[in-house]
Amino acid sequence: MYHNRLIPCLLLDNGKLVKTERFRKPVYIGDPINAVKIFNDKEVDELIFLDINATRSHKGPNFEYLKKITEQCFMPLCYGGGVSSPDDIGTLFRIGFEKVAINTAAIEHPELIEDAAGIYGSQSIVGAMDVGKNIFGKMVVKAENGSRSTKYTPVEYAKRLEDSGAGEIFLNVITRDGTMAGYDYELISEVSGHVKVPVIVCGGAGSLKDCRRAIDSGASAAAAGSIFVFWGTNKAVLINYPDSKEITALFQISHF
Repeated sequence: MYHNRLIPCLLLDNGKLVKTERFRKPVYIGDPINAVKIFNDKEVDELIFLDINATRSHKGPNFEYLKKITEQCFMPLCYGGGVSSPDDIGTLFRIGFEKVAINTAAIEHPELIEDAAGIYGSQSIVGAMDVGKNIFGKMVVKAENGSRSTKYTPVEYAKRLEDSGAGEIFLNVITRDGTMAGYDYELISEVSGHVKVPVIVCGGAGSLKDCRRAIDSGASAAAAGSIFVFWGTNKAVLINYPDSKEITALFQISHF
């Protein structure tokens, strides 16, 4: 039985909170720590932080800054971005993260997921994949912040992540990112139907109804950025999150 989750997914870029569209044109949103404090007040169940610059710059996680975030956060945290070794993962756990999402490094070094799960437990390791179209228009898994196509289809790679020991899969669709046009429900159904571990989906949420439809399509959790940092048709910056009654009504039941 998996708890249906509604998770804000926040993007870091050189210590700033930003929002992208199709993984491009990062727009400055504000200070990540201020956002964390607001989400604390709103009693959010879980937060995901993804550093979009860490892999691209080959610098790895900024542990010193990330520790400042965890010190202010009262809910479980997941981090992804530039993670390339079991030592990176261990450091993230020591500074206060409960889960670590591994993306590009797992594509290049498949044993990393297996090693990490063996050391820290599958429940702490999230296998992440960014999915977009290659030059032939086929949906494939992409590496290095969506800049490089791989040979893997989403289903193939999801099964590989599960077989390697990932306790959850984070499915992020590049073509939907920041569009607020709805998730790729067909892809959600396809991927979640081929694995037994929970699937967190991200990319495209424009409303809470989209999140509910993602759950109905097979996801265990709906992650989103724009709907939790913007407000109104003009996309005014406003950190927001539904209260517990709204979430209960959204999912109707808290478990399935």
